[in-house]
Amino acid sequence: MRFFWSFFWAFLISCVISYVLTSMAGNSFSLTSTLMVAVIITLGVYILGEGILKGEAEH
Repeated sequence: MRFFWSFFWAFLISCVISYVLTSMAGNSFSLTSTLMVAVIITLGVYILGEGILKGEAEH
């Protein structure tokens, strides 16, 4: 369930950032690029949470 919530919040934050930046640039909103950014953020959270930060806490 924690993976779902990580993706959910990453998607919402990506939507806001993408909407603001595309509006400022005068371009149209693209959902596919927003989904790609959300997946990248979610993967970063997984890697940090399960690998790097957990490994440092055990030392």
